[in-house]
Amino acid sequence: MTGFGYFLSCEEHGPAELVEQARMAEQAGFESLWISDHYHPWHDGQGQSPFVWSVIGALSQAVSLPVETAVTCPLVRTRPAVIAQAAATSAVQLGGRFRLGVGTGEALNEHILGTVWPEAPVRLEMLEEALQIIRRLFTGEQISHHGKHFTVENARLYTLPDEPVPIDVSAFGPQAAEVAARIGDGLITMMPDAGVVERFRRGGGGTHPVYGGLKVCWGPDKGEAVRTAHRLWANEQLPGELPQILPTPRHFEQASQLVTEDQVAQSVPCGDDLDAHAKALSEFVEAGFDTVYVNQIGKDQQGFFDFYRTQVLPRVQD
Repeated sequence: MTGFGYFLSCEEHGPAELVEQARMAEQAGFESLWISDHYHPWHDGQGQSPFVWSVIGALSQAVSLPVETAVTCPLVRTRPAVIAQAAATSAVQLGGRFRLGVGTGEALNEHILGTVWPEAPVRLEMLEEALQIIRRLFTGEQISHHGKHFTVENARLYTLPDEPVPIDVSAFGPQAAEVAARIGDGLITMMPDAGVVERFRRGGGGTHPVYGGLKVCWGPDKGEAVRTAHRLWANEQLPGELPQILPTPRHFEQASQLVTEDQVAQSVPCGDDLDAHAKALSEFVEAGFDTVYVNQIGKDQQGFFDFYRTQVLPRVQD
């Protein structure tokens, strides 16, 4: 049976707002939390980008829900040995209710230290090596590693959960899905694509969980909801590898001028039509996802949670 979680957007909200949304999500019947890990928002209109690990610490004291990063890039800006420590501590704080979601990242967040931004195949190779390091550190043993992309010397984690943190891998295409199947404890993807799910399962993912996410913009005025979604998240409609290579929020603002309100309206459930919201979630259910995470765009979080608690979640759970 598919579960439903809430996706906390660090690009759009500050730390206190995110914690309050997590409380509302738990009260509304959502079963788990995703939280994004960014250094920058996608563009200045979104306006926020708190340090995710600080927020996770606060969440551990505010709610009883499981938490997962969606997703962390352990390659360039923050190296795998540091991510391993952050993930282990988060799992201890959350009593084992933490999963580490990882991916190959975007230049927007990762190029800030002035290093080269590798091509996608190289980043996949780096990710595989990074997860080897992280998993070795989760054993609690002192390790050294001298690999093609990373060096670790005499590192040991002393604060560890009872069980190693599960690591889920983000994938959007066939090659990435095969890598996720080989090295991940689960798959993260943002489209209800049954083909990607099947490729993951046949490639070695087996019965490992598959997680998906989508954005919606609930509101009593559909036109206003579309305008809000377009103003804040037009970047979601940018094609291909563009989101991975643009380096600054200003570049995303420029590229997003090519995205129309009609494109957003066709891709994002907007307004208060129960059938539209339920259909968007059901597409993930029918594609074989184990958990679907929903993010509300904009300020009217309480209205969204009331709508989903009383109407959408009962409909899709039936």
